[in-house]
Amino acid sequence: MSETIQSASPPMADERMHPIQEAVIRIAGNSQDGIQAMGQILARLAGRSEQEVMTYMTIPSTISGGPSIFQVRIGSGEVLSAGDEADFLLAFYQHSYENHIYSLRKGGIVLYDTDNVEPKPDWQKDYVHIGVPITSQTIEAIGGTARDKGKNIFALGLVARFFDLNVPKLEQLIRERFQGKDESAVRNALLAFHAGYAYASNHLKEVYRLAESRKRERPQVVMSGNEALAYGLIAAGVRFGAAYPITPWSDVMETLRRELPKYGGTFVQAEDEIAAVSMAIGASYAGYLAVTGSSGPGISLKSEAVGWAVNAEVPLVVIDVQRAGPSTGMPTNPEQSDLYIACFGSHGDAPRVVLAPADVEDCFYTAIEAVNIAREYSVPVFILSDQSIATRIEAFLEPELEKLCQDISPKFDPVPDHKPYDLNAPDGVTRHIPPGTKVLSGKYPVLTGLEHDEMGHPSASPKIHAAMTAKRRRKLQALAKRLPRPETYGPNEGQVLLVGWGSTRGPIREAVDRARAQGLSVSALHLRHLNPLPNGLDEIFSGFRHIFVVEMNDEGLYGYGQLATLLRARYCNPNIRGINKTDGLTFKVREILERLQEKLNALQAQPV
Repeated sequence: MSETIQSASPPMADERMHPIQEAVIRIAGNSQDGIQAMGQILARLAGRSEQEVMTYMTIPSTISGGPSIFQVRIGSGEVLSAGDEADFLLAFYQHSYENHIYSLRKGGIVLYDTDNVEPKPDWQKDYVHIGVPITSQTIEAIGGTARDKGKNIFALGLVARFFDLNVPKLEQLIRERFQGKDESAVRNALLAFHAGYAYASNHLKEVYRLAESRKRERPQVVMSGNEALAYGLIAAGVRFGAAYPITPWSDVMETLRRELPKYGGTFVQAEDEIAAVSMAIGASYAGYLAVTGSSGPGISLKSEAVGWAVNAEVPLVVIDVQRAGPSTGMPTNPEQSDLYIACFGSHGDAPRVVLAPADVEDCFYTAIEAVNIAREYSVPVFILSDQSIATRIEAFLEPELEKLCQDISPKFDPVPDHKPYDLNAPDGVTRHIPPGTKVLSGKYPVLTGLEHDEMGHPSASPKIHAAMTAKRRRKLQALAKRLPRPETYGPNEGQVLLVGWGSTRGPIREAVDRARAQGLSVSALHLRHLNPLPNGLDEIFSGFRHIFVVEMNDEGLYGYGQLATLLRARYCNPNIRGINKTDGLTFKVREILERLQEKLNALQAQPV
């Protein structure tokens, strides 16, 4: 039995309970309505109920706000994507109803606010319509003249009863959401919630209950990708960061600003992007490996300083939460179009490491990996997230922090001698000692962005420049040998291999599952290490006739997206082609399969 509170309003005698394995719930309204808050509460409830969850949201990029959605997919089994079609649509306004009715599967349910929505008869044939006077009922429940205040929580009560959700846990989440506000705000929120729940109990005959999920070995945590990056950095030992606000990076910055002081750390909001990256480089040289971050426009501004860090071999973590570009572009829409700037965004030969987390959980562990690589190889490491991962919420097993947390504070033990750029070092890997460390020989190194000798002194020697350039390159070649070869999702050979990176992993894997269920020979490969690439990819590619790289960027002048271009350049394999999109939306599973079939049909039509 569900733990749902029944005493305030017992279920109707003819109420029918339907067991379901998962539900895709889309909430559509305006950004001012608190639909993100409502969606986040539902997502966090799923995580605390040991269920799988993934969310998707869109928000307007204008300060005045506007139409917005929040989609939550909750399941008792594995959830790989936010869902192609919704089972349940909650529409607050006419535009919410008309713009999102087609996001519903046929036979899906639309719950609409009768105070603001006039349903269309033609659509009532294809979708189940349930009208509730949400706005007026909210006002009746909590009073006041603010018509839109609290109706999201009233609607949460409706949804809670509709899906037989755990009311005590929802009450606790509501209290947490309004923590720090006046007690009346919490009281009104709970009044609105129970009013919605009671209304649904008295008027709805059909109720749906999610199946019990499998028991987990450890409790789950629920967070967004941006939060996971921040907490991963803290677990890795980072205690200094500097940045400038920009959507959609700012949540990482705000989390670090709030949390780092609890661990003896500091986060500085600098006056601009150039100052921020310079501060971070200074802290890293001082022995406190630092983080800076931004989105595309800010990364462009940081590029010169990143080149300086490459040349000076100063470790640094740079987070790029990608958004649609170029220029200001679409600040609240996802894209994967910063791969080139992450790999090559500097003048001269300036090799750096580029990692791309695949989901929210991976954001946490990628942050730790980035810190460790930066320290070991004395190199800037880019983490390429995107707006989709940044804002979506997922549940994952609580990390074993006692095994993961590390202290990377600088050590000032005296050293006999020190060459920060020793050309005889194995694989070219050297490290700085923190300033203040005693060098017993009395020979202290210097630091400069100019080309330099082994002690850091500026040098224009052709021989030294060639040797230092090779040294900086050899470090990444050594790293590539250590990177794990990614595993193929599905058989290791066949007709089609779908290659992805970043947030495309879930939809790609779900597309593979659907394709194989239809008898098609399709597998997938997901890359987390983008520069350098892991060794052995050519052997994987040789097992497939067609290789399609699925990525959210333009196909470019020659028909290939950014990762596809890098792979073609690396392996000279003409079977590597692209499946690209630039509409500012994430890939749907159906969309991948349709585009794949179009590509295969076009290839079959080509003359031999």
